[in-house]
Amino acid sequence: MTLPLLKLLLVTPLLCVMAWKDMKTHILPNALTIGCALFAAAVAFIAEGTGYMLYSILSGFICAIFLLIPFFLRAAGAGDVKMLFAAGIAAGPGGALPLMLLVSLCGIVTAVVALMMKKVDTRRLKHVLQCLFNPKYDRALGKSGLPPRTDEASRVPFGVAIAAGLFLLLMLQAVGEARLA
Repeated sequence: MTLPLLKLLLVTPLLCVMAWKDMKTHILPNALTIGCALFAAAVAFIAEGTGYMLYSILSGFICAIFLLIPFFLRAAGAGDVKMLFAAGIAAGPGGALPLMLLVSLCGIVTAVVALMMKKVDTRRLKHVLQCLFNPKYDRALGKSGLPPRTDEASRVPFGVAIAAGLFLLLMLQAVGEARLA
């Protein structure tokens, strides 16, 4: 069994649990995110050795840095950063950039679906678009009607996008390995 297929089979159940938990509660517990990171690092170590594991952890750090700006702007939670760190470890060396691209695309799809299903409060999005494109828009008045930044109803469950992006990447890696064999 190839390493990408092994990672796909072992990590997918954890991804499903984390995505479901984020959808239902908007919380990604440390036990899941850090546990997944440790599990992915252990799989990398057992399958390929210390060097591969260290490069996988570096990939995880690169992915986590990707979410630091949204985290500081309160657009992403700490659980999302830790989950992306774990996903970067599972993606392995060379997987950080493709993972971030896939997670970004899945994030757009997740946001659009959440907006269409009315699972997300759209007032903040409307305010930002009005600020950008309507010069006559009263920003102070618009800002007064916004929900608090800590309101979970205005957040997209980004854990779903991270899980979907990693799943797609692991699928692509497994198919690529199968073709080479």
